[in-house]
Amino acid sequence: MAFDIDRYAATSVRLDWDDLDLDHFREHPLPPATLRTLRYMADVEYHTVCYTRDLLTTPSHREAEVGAFMTMWNREEFWHGEALAAVLGVHGVTVDYDALKANRLKLGWRDRLDPVKQSIAGALVGEDFIAVHMSWGAANEWSAITAYQRMAELEHDPVLAELLGRIAKQEARHVAFYASQARARLAKSRKAQQVTRFALQRFWAPVGSSIQPKAEVQHVMTQLMSGDAGRRQARKVDDSISAMPGLEGLTIVQDALDRLGVA
Repeated sequence: MAFDIDRYAATSVRLDWDDLDLDHFREHPLPPATLRTLRYMADVEYHTVCYTRDLLTTPSHREAEVGAFMTMWNREEFWHGEALAAVLGVHGVTVDYDALKANRLKLGWRDRLDPVKQSIAGALVGEDFIAVHMSWGAANEWSAITAYQRMAELEHDPVLAELLGRIAKQEARHVAFYASQARARLAKSRKAQQVTRFALQRFWAPVGSSIQPKAEVQHVMTQLMSGDAGRRQARKVDDSISAMPGLEGLTIVQDALDRLGVA
């Protein structure tokens, strides 16, 4: 079934968490390792605006449906960051824009080059670059849903589980858009399949890898994706990616865990 972008735009809302009792965490605080992971997640959600910035230099921005989706998507991801920051705030962990800006400045030339690299790639590949964007987005969103679900499963905290479930529900709509677009574009172009397969196999890394130190990425992936249960979830994400046209057999998530040394 095709994704209804008009319905999505009309029903896109700010994530609601005002009814949740965040003071619950004052008596039942989350462990430091989990707070560290939640901080990572909040930073990634807030960083969505930079991902959007980069893609505005590519052929994707000329597609009306893609542009409409990315506007709503960016807004929803911002509120995901706000919700996670609220939980962190109860624990005395402050996430503010000055700190986020400082972190981005630390990226230096890497951050400034990202839009240039995206623009060059889009110019070289042409319209088939949109298939790369959509497939990459699907992989990231499948990974995000898995991460939120795993965190809820590991912590067994009712308030955290409810909040993360609400975030995952919105992420599921993001997956639906990205995956439907990716399948359609991959199915009609052999070149799109080849370029997308190459890009994912060579360059994909866990969400946040480009903005966080390797030690933080390793911490998050170890907490959420280690052990038999974690690997099963990683395989599920890989199975979803490899089910798309021309991407059969890709194991990008499991390969990334291997590179990070996550057992």
